[in-house]
Amino acid sequence: MSTEELPPRESMEFDVVIVGAGPSGLAAAIRLKQLNADVNVVVVEKGSEVGAHILSGAVIDPAGLDRLIPDWREDADCPLKTQVKDDRFYWMTGGGAIKLPNFMMPPLMDNHHCYIGSLGNVCRWLARKAEALGVEIYPGFAAAEVLYDEEGKVKGIATGDMGIGRDGKPKDSYTRGMELLGKYTLFAEGARGSLTKQLINKFALDAKSEPPKFGIGLKEVWQIDPAKHQKGLIQHSFGWPLDLKTGGGSFLYHYDDNLVAVGFVVHLNYDDPYLSPFDEFQRFKTHPSIRGTFEGAKRLAYGARAITEGGYQSVPKLSFPGGALIGCAAGFVNVPRIKGVHNAMGTGMLAAEHVAAALAADRANDELVEYENAWRSSSVGKDLFAVRNVKPLWSKFGTVLGVALGGFDMWCNTLFGASLFGTQSHVKPDRATLDPAKSYAPRTYPKPDGKITFDKLSSVFLSNTNHEEDQPIHLKVTDMNLQKSSEHDVYAGPSNRYCPAGVYEWIEEGSGPRFQINAQNCVHCKTCDVKDPNGNITWVPPEGGGGPNYEAM
Repeated sequence: MSTEELPPRESMEFDVVIVGAGPSGLAAAIRLKQLNADVNVVVVEKGSEVGAHILSGAVIDPAGLDRLIPDWREDADCPLKTQVKDDRFYWMTGGGAIKLPNFMMPPLMDNHHCYIGSLGNVCRWLARKAEALGVEIYPGFAAAEVLYDEEGKVKGIATGDMGIGRDGKPKDSYTRGMELLGKYTLFAEGARGSLTKQLINKFALDAKSEPPKFGIGLKEVWQIDPAKHQKGLIQHSFGWPLDLKTGGGSFLYHYDDNLVAVGFVVHLNYDDPYLSPFDEFQRFKTHPSIRGTFEGAKRLAYGARAITEGGYQSVPKLSFPGGALIGCAAGFVNVPRIKGVHNAMGTGMLAAEHVAAALAADRANDELVEYENAWRSSSVGKDLFAVRNVKPLWSKFGTVLGVALGGFDMWCNTLFGASLFGTQSHVKPDRATLDPAKSYAPRTYPKPDGKITFDKLSSVFLSNTNHEEDQPIHLKVTDMNLQKSSEHDVYAGPSNRYCPAGVYEWIEEGSGPRFQINAQNCVHCKTCDVKDPNGNITWVPPEGGGGPNYEAM
């Protein structure tokens, strides 16, 4: 059926349309209603429910919550109950773990004022707060298209059509998407948002910024022996099992009732096409200082997500006619702290304040230049500016020297408000960092034991991932011939390894290798959209409600 033959979309009009019910989108919605209860706000969320697609460590700096809901600590329904009590940093070797003295850490790395918990549950709680204020929230509807007026200004979004078959034709259950029109539209899609990419390209929002940088974060939640649980303990590490030129590290957080969140981050600017972030994560859990925590324990959940790591230099222009980018859609993660929630909420509130002022002045669909001009001097800009060189120094000089220089630079910024390194460059995007496979030997990873270490498919099962089988594949390969001649022949098929969910396979057949996409496994991490060496794979939203259904990640 052609576009002309499709039935017209129904439309609804609002003052503000927000794409994404994560911490930035919900903070923006709540702040708008706090400033003006009569503002008409809608939030559209692609997950089956609020929180279904949310994954974070998470040790949360409460700065954002303190501004948005000052009495949140007194709210019995708030899921953040565990405050950090013991904060440890380790350098990992193959057989040991060297604890780094806390006095060596710059003050901004201190976590004792932070809280441990499930960001998904925090978002569910924030959604209830937003709805109590009159915000409309539509979960299970993916924003699939940006809508523009005749002057090219953003006027809202359209949700994806439902009930389309694998062949691209409408099924009996077909339902046309809705148009949600607003005076301003805020995009809070998180890292590597599909509509955000389009907006950045259309309005050249990255013309004066460094290339975006990303990591992949993998996480499991375990219920452990109460005798081993140390509520309020958090520890971070770098080093083993990664080599010294590959950036990344781990986290281990004890919280609530005998729960431990364990995770592993690999910077996606790695160069070895045979590296598998998922298998490095499984190896990490076998370390002598880590393994005992999980012996006799039960793994409850698994997930993975791309993380923005470009920081201050990589933040694109945030405003454009009719809307703005907020949260991780623009990339506000503080990389050395492994924290972005406070900044996501901060930019959501900052944008909301400027939207509210614009609406009060009877403006609509113009550019919120005030928001763009304000963020760098805000608490968010100051937070990122102080750590702007940590990631590029690590990438340039490797783990040992790079981390040392990054720590020195943070001390300089803390003590003197300046850096001896100026502002370092990220040089090139992550997809351009892979070397040809001929430069490396294939890696052989240990087989999972099913107790401490696991395979991808059993892990995906724990993510509760589900997609309607008879729907178009939402992972779009632009040129399948290029995938064979380059991704397979030159780089030895790294998609089979960088994907943490077993989505991609190269299957050898009589006629040659065939690229298979198991889209039903996709946990929406979007690593393929970042790391394919040719930028040949594009992630787009599947039918609304599809994907992981994280319960408490």
